[in-house]
Amino acid sequence: MSDMITADLVDLDLSADTKEAAARCLAERMVAQGRVTDLDGFLADVAAREAQMPTGLDGGIGIPHCRSAHVTEPTLAFGRSAAGIDFGAPDGPADLIFLIAAPAGADDAHLTILSSLARQLMNADFTAALRSAPDAEGAAALIRGDEAPRAAGGTNALSAAPASDDSASASASASVSASAPASQDSAVAPGAASAGATAGRTAPAATGAATPAGSATVGPAAGSAEGPFRIVAVTSCPTGIAHTYMAAESLENAGREAGVEITVEPQGSAGFTRLDPAVIAAADAVIFAHDVPVREKDRFAGKPTVDVGVKAGINRPAELIAEVREKAARGETTAPAAAGQDAGTPVERAGDSTEGYGTKLRTWLMSGVSYMVPFVAAGGLLIALGFAIGGYKINKAPSVMDHFIWTQADSWGALLFQIGGVAFGFLVPVLAGYIAYGMADRPGLVPGFVGGAISLTINAGFLGGLAAGLIAGGVVMAIQRVRIPAALRGIMPVVVIPLISSAIVGFLMFVVIGKPIASAQKAMTDWLGGLTGTNAVLLGALLGLMMCFDLGGPVNKVAYTFATAGIAVSDPGDSAMKIMAAVMAAGMVPPLSMALATTVRGKLFTPTERENGKAAWVLGASFISEGAIPFAAADPLRVIPSSMVGGAITGALSMAFGATLRAPHGGIFVVPLIGNPLLYLVAIAAGVCATTALVVLLKGLRKPAPGATPTGTADGGTTPTAPGRKEQPVAA
Repeated sequence: MSDMITADLVDLDLSADTKEAAARCLAERMVAQGRVTDLDGFLADVAAREAQMPTGLDGGIGIPHCRSAHVTEPTLAFGRSAAGIDFGAPDGPADLIFLIAAPAGADDAHLTILSSLARQLMNADFTAALRSAPDAEGAAALIRGDEAPRAAGGTNALSAAPASDDSASASASASVSASAPASQDSAVAPGAASAGATAGRTAPAATGAATPAGSATVGPAAGSAEGPFRIVAVTSCPTGIAHTYMAAESLENAGREAGVEITVEPQGSAGFTRLDPAVIAAADAVIFAHDVPVREKDRFAGKPTVDVGVKAGINRPAELIAEVREKAARGETTAPAAAGQDAGTPVERAGDSTEGYGTKLRTWLMSGVSYMVPFVAAGGLLIALGFAIGGYKINKAPSVMDHFIWTQADSWGALLFQIGGVAFGFLVPVLAGYIAYGMADRPGLVPGFVGGAISLTINAGFLGGLAAGLIAGGVVMAIQRVRIPAALRGIMPVVVIPLISSAIVGFLMFVVIGKPIASAQKAMTDWLGGLTGTNAVLLGALLGLMMCFDLGGPVNKVAYTFATAGIAVSDPGDSAMKIMAAVMAAGMVPPLSMALATTVRGKLFTPTERENGKAAWVLGASFISEGAIPFAAADPLRVIPSSMVGGAITGALSMAFGATLRAPHGGIFVVPLIGNPLLYLVAIAAGVCATTALVVLLKGLRKPAPGATPTGTADGGTTPTAPGRKEQPVAA
């Protein structure tokens, strides 16, 4: 913190009468110290941030702040106004003004320190000490944490800021200790917050003793035998520097006063530490105080929820806690997450410290695939529609910029085909870019996209894109571990990392590994083109097994990516289109089979499963394999093997019948684009019938599912039996 604010950046007699003038006075001090390169450009960025939401806070505080390319290093300037300046706070003008300037690519450690300062602004002793500071040097020392403000009782209150980057990281962790505020400064590892929160529930704290880190309550509320009311909260703001952490601090303080256990996940610019799923599961209610979308919001589904702006979390936390408790008492909850729905994107889940390297590698690869699939679907369907409208010679049509006749179907077919071709051109760069993104976050995007584009240039295809993405992510991660002088940190994410990483990735792709990968890609393409007879049928069976193994999971995605890679060209080969057809047909089998099984033998399924079976008709027909997940989750040993058998039959028959498909998605809605459509539907029907028969047979060999309809009941419920009398199983 010592390099962020000095006495030269403090003005204890700020004479400005508007917030614009106040920002200019403090920014001029930053310019004089070489912290800002363009005064007007920086002030324009401050004004743009101010236009999003006023930065005035209750208690006479103004915190104008922004990220700007005109800032050379993270900087804080402080001004004290005798008359007060209007920053839009509900309670009136601000007399304490903090101008926070962060570079466009500020490193996490410095942003954490700034966010830690934002938390301290909620400490009354800290702000009182600033109002009475006799000179600029003393005020700067208070803000840096060199001097601790004195509490009313004469003891040291919470210091203004951590003295080191390590403690800064601890101070900004998801939740705070339950003891006196002084404990907030202790160095707690980011991962400890969640564990502490869990521990805090198992053993009530004695009076005056600190509860484990991660819990913001002093002890069980009102002596309840069930422990305190538990709340989890998420805070975030557009810049993720100040309001995010002030709202977190305010909610935690209000939680202590209300006697509730509150655990906060601040989603700031320096990233965020996810709350332990056990903490979320045990929570009684949720508070969202945010001005940007909550990341991984589905984790909190199915609980009483209050959703407000971040300033409400700062200004009226007690009201929010009372409101969410009332909702919990009334039983008002949000809709639960859909079965099988992922809690966030693969990128957001990457890098969990408990995962092994193999798991991380799979997550990184699935990150790229997840972002690529929409391009595949859009581009592939547009190309397929182009062929359907304009015929199979539409790929020879001239550019629609040179020749387009509104009344001719061929022109519209050419337009769709050429748009789809452009979308397909992004597949490999997007794949590589987002693999790197999953590994190294945003700094990995540039070298990843560059490497993917080079892969297309040298005809290395998807294999080259996979290699480029992994190399780009690894290079950026290596660069980020190098210690950099403070003066260069601001330009690292914007200039240095993209420059160096792109050069390294480009060199490796063009000179070192590009040619061998291109040769391997060509060999694989030639092998696919030569598949005939038994080999093609066996490949179809294998792909069918993979599509039905985990119903939209990693194995399913590998098979789907393998198929789409073959048709991701303007003129795919016949073998590639056969593989795509087999993969889509097999992926439709599980949900359609479950829908059919619940129709023909509904008494073997619960009422909920029978309702899911109705939706599975549509999902299966649309090639959404995840429609079978509720059934597989409830009875995996019967549903998954049965689905794999049906998928293998369908995949093998599709290849044997020579069905082809240019579209990568669409289900029965793209049947007109399928080669040999009648035999293709026969292949799907055969697999569906086989899976349905197996599921009915296997389920009939066991007792009926809980809630299944026994013979003779009309309402779907079970008939009660006399005490001591065994209930007879329903015959299959």
